[in-house]
Amino acid sequence: MAFTCATGKHRRPIRVKRTTTNAVGVAALTTTGVIGTLAAPALAAGNPVEQTGLIQAVTLGDSVAEKIDAQAAAQKKAAEQKKAAEAARRRAAEKAVKAREAKERAAREAERRRLNMFVAPIYNSYVSTGYKTGGSLWSSGAHTGIDFHAATGTPVHAVGSGTVVQTGWGGAYGNQIVIKMNDGTYTQYGHLSSIGVSVGQQVTPGQQIALSGATGNVTGPHLHFEARTSPEYGSDIDPVAYLRSHGVNV
Repeated sequence: MAFTCATGKHRRPIRVKRTTTNAVGVAALTTTGVIGTLAAPALAAGNPVEQTGLIQAVTLGDSVAEKIDAQAAAQKKAAEQKKAAEAARRRAAEKAVKAREAKERAAREAERRRLNMFVAPIYNSYVSTGYKTGGSLWSSGAHTGIDFHAATGTPVHAVGSGTVVQTGWGGAYGNQIVIKMNDGTYTQYGHLSSIGVSVGQQVTPGQQIALSGATGNVTGPHLHFEARTSPEYGSDIDPVAYLRSHGVNV
């Protein structure tokens, strides 16, 4: 007996047929290997060649990363060491500059003190004739300076810094030197046996400028020393007080 599809709302057999058709389709897909393909990873896990290749690739990647990290760390360390070395070099250079500047300042200060100091015109000597000593030996009736005991040829020194303004014969003073001091006063050295400086020359404290002698109006060799307010005769001031005011023990 043949079956026919009912008409109207009784259409269930058609749906059953479509379901059956879908099942058949799934079976067909299974037959063609689609489901088998889904199961393929389980089979692939058993393939030693593919598994070894995957592990090697991962291991190589880790090794490269570690090398890169090590290189980066080494570069960072080298950069830090270079920076530290440069900082140390700068500190050393700055320290050297400061030390040099301090040394230069000390040298300048020492030179300034030296140039501002005063000394006796004859070393290791003494005053044999004092200031304002009276007598017929002096045309003014009194001694206008002081005499230092000194044999002929004894070195004579500038008592301080200044400029030579007169040299040569000075009448009763014999061979003489007059120096304008840096403080504006003048000093005079008389009865010299020889002169070792010239007009315009700069002199410093303790510099040898002449040799003592017995030229001019004298009774024997010695150094006549005067302190003045001008280069001319008659402007004399007390030479002992002058030297002592500048720290010289006379």
